[in-house]
Amino acid sequence: MKTESQKGWVLGVAAAVAASLCCITPVLALVGGISGIASSFSWIEPYRPYLIGATVLVFAFAWYQKLKPRKKEEINCECETEEKPSFWHSKTFLSVITVVATLMISFPHYAHIFYPKSPVANVVIVESNNVRQVELKISGMTCQSCSEHVNHALDGVPGVLEHNTSYEQGTSLVKYDASKSTKEKLVEAVNATGYTVTETKELEN
Repeated sequence: MKTESQKGWVLGVAAAVAASLCCITPVLALVGGISGIASSFSWIEPYRPYLIGATVLVFAFAWYQKLKPRKKEEINCECETEEKPSFWHSKTFLSVITVVATLMISFPHYAHIFYPKSPVANVVIVESNNVRQVELKISGMTCQSCSEHVNHALDGVPGVLEHNTSYEQGTSLVKYDASKSTKEKLVEAVNATGYTVTETKELEN
């Protein structure tokens, strides 16, 4: 049976994981090859600050309980029982799950390392008449991991020359060779990730 402190730690880790689900899901989608689930937990993003706050409070209380000076009665009781605290009640275990929770919370800051770098393109001669630039308005992106997922999808579209995706602005600026691809194919590739292109706008080169 879990003690109250163990229940608190479980809730703390759960809150930390929930806080980063919106950013972890795109990576899981990439690894699992199920691209369409990338935006499944984007609805959590507005609650992220509250979940992080809850995690910090839970672990602050857990560490306070673990490090606070013990009363004389508690010391005497411990001597009487002569039972060594289990690993689950140790500072080592609390340290481990604190690190795990911290890694979960900070996941958006290092999520990009899970995405393969765009291959260095060979020198391609493109007729300037065929070069087009389009701005895609995309809904559902909430962190850098989302941007990386969209970029990864665009990398797979033949004819794409450059792309610059910003989750903050909810856009992706894409330059492509119109003789090899179309605006519709770009939209299709982005929509396949689970994010949605809501508007397209042709730009001058």
